[in-house]
Amino acid sequence: MNWSKLILAVFLLIPASWTRVSRLNSAIDLAGESYAKAEYEQSITNHQILIDEFAYSSPELDYNLGLSNQYAEKLEEASAFYDKTSVTPNKVLASFAFNQGGILLGNKKEYEAALSKFKSALIQDPNNEVARHNYELLARWLQRDEERKNEDQNKPDPSEFAKRKKAEADRMVEQFRFKDAFNLMNEALQQDETVAAYQQFISSLQEITEIDEK
Repeated sequence: MNWSKLILAVFLLIPASWTRVSRLNSAIDLAGESYAKAEYEQSITNHQILIDEFAYSSPELDYNLGLSNQYAEKLEEASAFYDKTSVTPNKVLASFAFNQGGILLGNKKEYEAALSKFKSALIQDPNNEVARHNYELLARWLQRDEERKNEDQNKPDPSEFAKRKKAEADRMVEQFRFKDAFNLMNEALQQDETVAAYQQFISSLQEITEIDEK
């Protein structure tokens, strides 16, 4: 056997693998750099190169593509990458992905679905304080929105008397006579229950009056 040829063949093979690793590391650095510079379109391209040219894949790569697409306003693509990331065994990363997916749904006014995403984020990682804040804030808002809807449904139609009193109170508000307007509406409510149609207006006057008296 010609050992010199064998050794030469080995030496020719090793640099090829080293070159690939070096190119891969450079591509990873370039993808991270473009994202850090907020060059999101370029970041998408650079991350996609890792998939197409190096067959590189990881949950972290999917999450980075989700962020890059989100900030590039490619929201459907971002959502798909977050969904892909959310099944990773890495619970912290999965929690981040669920939270970002919830933000996208919230921006689309799909509030119940967004709440479910935030809940999933907390199930994955109970220490995700951003997801907890988003969940609690949205849950309270939805509860208050439901209460407002119920109030609107049960709100009586104002009588002519109620409408006149509301108009008087509006004129007082224009003169910054908030306490007088509040007292007027309260007295009117004692005389006519349909004045309750303006309950939100009365509550606002009460808050302003209490602030003025402090």
